[in-house]
Amino acid sequence: MRTGTSRPVGFACGAALGFLADLVAADPRRGHPVAAFGRAAQAVERRLWADHRGRGALHTAVCAGGAVAAATLLARAVHRSRKTDIALTAAATWAVLGGTSLGREARAIGGALAAGDLEVARERLPHLCGRDPRSLDAQQIARAVVESVAENTSDAVVGALVWGAFAGVPGLVGFRAVNTLDAMVGHKSPRYRRFGWASARLDDVVGWPGARLTAALAIVAGPDPRRASRVARRDAARHPSPNAGPVEAAFAGALGVRLGGTLAYGGRVEHRPVLGAEFRPVATADIERAVRLSRRVSLLALGVAVAGRWAVSRACRVGRFEAGSMTGRKRG
Repeated sequence: MRTGTSRPVGFACGAALGFLADLVAADPRRGHPVAAFGRAAQAVERRLWADHRGRGALHTAVCAGGAVAAATLLARAVHRSRKTDIALTAAATWAVLGGTSLGREARAIGGALAAGDLEVARERLPHLCGRDPRSLDAQQIARAVVESVAENTSDAVVGALVWGAFAGVPGLVGFRAVNTLDAMVGHKSPRYRRFGWASARLDDVVGWPGARLTAALAIVAGPDPRRASRVARRDAARHPSPNAGPVEAAFAGALGVRLGGTLAYGGRVEHRPVLGAEFRPVATADIERAVRLSRRVSLLALGVAVAGRWAVSRACRVGRFEAGSMTGRKRG
């Protein structure tokens, strides 16, 4: 594949280095590439915004398409040099992964709750999710954190690795671009109900494989795979999101806690079905359990991505060989 890292060993080394860099350095407070993309997307939005789905689709195409095009050009420019190829893959992997920052923020909120400092926990919650924290008690904040850790394990780690395995650096960058656009405009506020429709639908599509892999790995990595599998199969479709449903249901079953229920988003109240209704409510200590499960899932996803990249590369080589053989037979 010429759109990304063509050698499985190169992708494995680059992805592992980028994963390690995220563990060590996480996301810098300033100068992060995703933040730069967000500023560029805002500038495009100022030019294109209208209360119309077509304008929103154009915004998505310009921003996500531009990011993928730039990543493709970079990948093609360095694909002949193994060291540079690995370095680019490592840099892209580090830039798009957010697992360490996710865990740190979740633990910070958990620490505030454990210390009885509800106001600090409320102040930090918007850094992790879009919930309105003003009316939430400690148990509701803990539940919001566990749900966010579950969903963002897919969005911030596994989904990106899946697309990296399939399409190399352009896949990594493209997934993060789409996911970032969805976070920016893909919600149902009056301004973005129509304009953000395309970003939200595209995010559902590109997030589909990563969400299923995240759910499967959470089942495997949890303490009771049979219980987690049962809850995931039963409750996944009850969630309004096609991708958050499998992930949150799998985490509910793996952790043995009750997720879902009434949520508040920017003045809107949603009454969602309960996932894992037979289990106990989330406690503060479950935040640490969720973070540890997320870390195990992320490590397993890295291994699956490396194996998947090898399979994709092999399939491409076989396809080129068969195409060449058919051409030779026709000439003969």
